[in-house]
Amino acid sequence: MIIDTSKIIKIDKIEPNKIARISKTGNKIARIILWGKVNIFNCWILIKKNIAIVIKIPKIILCTIKIVKISKFIKVFLLFLEMKEKELKEIRKILEESENPLYFYDDDTDGLCSYLLLKKKYEKGKGICVKGSPVLDEKFVRKVNEIMPDKVIILDMPIVTQDFIDKVNVPIIWIDHHEIQEREGVKIYNPRKWDKEDNRPTAYWCYRIVEENLWIGMIGTVGDWYLPKEYLGKFRKDHGLLKEDVKEPGEALFNTEFGKLVRIFNFVLKESVTNVKNVVSVLLKIEDPFDILEGKTSKGRFVYKMYEKINKGYDELLEKALDEIKDEKVIVFIYSAKKTTFTGDLGNELLYKFPDRLIIIGRVKEDRVMFSLRSGKYKVSPLVKKAVSKVEGHGGGHLYSCGANIAKEDYVKFIEEIKKGVKWILTV
Repeated sequence: MIIDTSKIIKIDKIEPNKIARISKTGNKIARIILWGKVNIFNCWILIKKNIAIVIKIPKIILCTIKIVKISKFIKVFLLFLEMKEKELKEIRKILEESENPLYFYDDDTDGLCSYLLLKKKYEKGKGICVKGSPVLDEKFVRKVNEIMPDKVIILDMPIVTQDFIDKVNVPIIWIDHHEIQEREGVKIYNPRKWDKEDNRPTAYWCYRIVEENLWIGMIGTVGDWYLPKEYLGKFRKDHGLLKEDVKEPGEALFNTEFGKLVRIFNFVLKESVTNVKNVVSVLLKIEDPFDILEGKTSKGRFVYKMYEKINKGYDELLEKALDEIKDEKVIVFIYSAKKTTFTGDLGNELLYKFPDRLIIIGRVKEDRVMFSLRSGKYKVSPLVKKAVSKVEGHGGGHLYSCGANIAKEDYVKFIEEIKKGVKWILTV
C-alpha cells in the first residue's frame, strides 16, 4: 500500500507491513509516525530515500531499532521515547531505594491499581486513597507528618496544590497522565510532557515500571478507558479473559466478565474510609482475579460481597437515568446522594450506550454540584473550560472526558453553556 502524503493533513493509523510514500524525508515522515501512533517498541522503521516502511517485530527494544537516512526531526522524536524509558528507570530506582514511601492515590480503578502494582512489587510504605476530590491539598500534610515517610509518591491525582508541595519536607514524585500542572518542588512523570495527546493511564505506566501482575494493570488501564493492545495477547493467555473480538475499552467494560472485575475494583472504593482501607489490604493479598469473580477464596468472597451491596444502588440509579433520556444531542441526568457517588460510572456506561452524544451527569451535594462529562464525538475539555469561566466553579480533565465542581445556584447556567457550545459545533 503506497500513500501520497503531499495532500494529506492527517493519517490516523499505519498498519504493520504497510508503506507510506513521502515527498521528502523530514517533517512529513515524522508526522506519519506521530499520527500513526506506531508502537516504536514493537516495530522497526526503515527510511530509504522517500519511503517509510513500518515492519512489526515482536519484543524489540528501542536501542535495537535500525534507521537509514534519518532526519533530525525524527532523531529528536526518538530521543523523547528514550527519555520515557529513562524516566521509568528513574522511578524504579527511587522506589527500590525508598525505605518508607507514602502513596497518595486517586479513588478510581486507575489510582487504586497503580498503588496495588507498586505496593505489591516493592512491599514497602503505606497508601492513602484520596476520596471524593481530585485535589491533593494542604489538609493532607498532617498525614505526611504523622507517618514521616522518606518519599511521597502521588498516583493519578489530577491536581496537587503548591501549598501541599511547599509544606512537605521530603522528596515528592508525581506519576500522572492528566493535564500537566506547573508546580515547583516536585518531580513530575507524565507522558504528556512528550506528547499532549498521550494520556495513557497511570496504571499503564506503573505496570511498565513493575512488569508483573498484569491483571491488575489491565483493570486500572481499561477502567480508565484505554485498551493496551500490546498486552492483550499475554493477558488472554494468562487468564482467559477478554476474547479476541473485543476491540474497544467500552466493549470490554460493559460487555465482558472482565468488565465486571473492573466495576468491582471501582465500587469497593465507594465505601467508608475504614472499609476502603480494609478492602485494599485484602486486594494486596489476592493473586488471581478468579478468586474474586468465582469466589474461590475467603478474601475473594469478602471483596465480592462488598461490591454487591454498592452495585444494587448503582443499578437502581442507572435504570432511572435511562428512563429520563430524551432524543437530544446532550444527555443530562442530575441526582442527589449524600454518601455514594456514581457520577463517573453513569457517565461511562451511558457513553457506551450512546456514543454519538455528550453525556452530562451531575450529583447534588449540599451547595455544590459535581459533574462528570463524557463524549466520544465532541471535545469536552474546551467546552468545560469556556463554561466554567462564566460560573462559580472549576473543572477540567481529558479532551473527551472532564469533571467539574459548580456552585448549586449556577449549575443550570453551566449546562446551558455546554449545550450552546455543542449547538455551535453542529452549525460550523
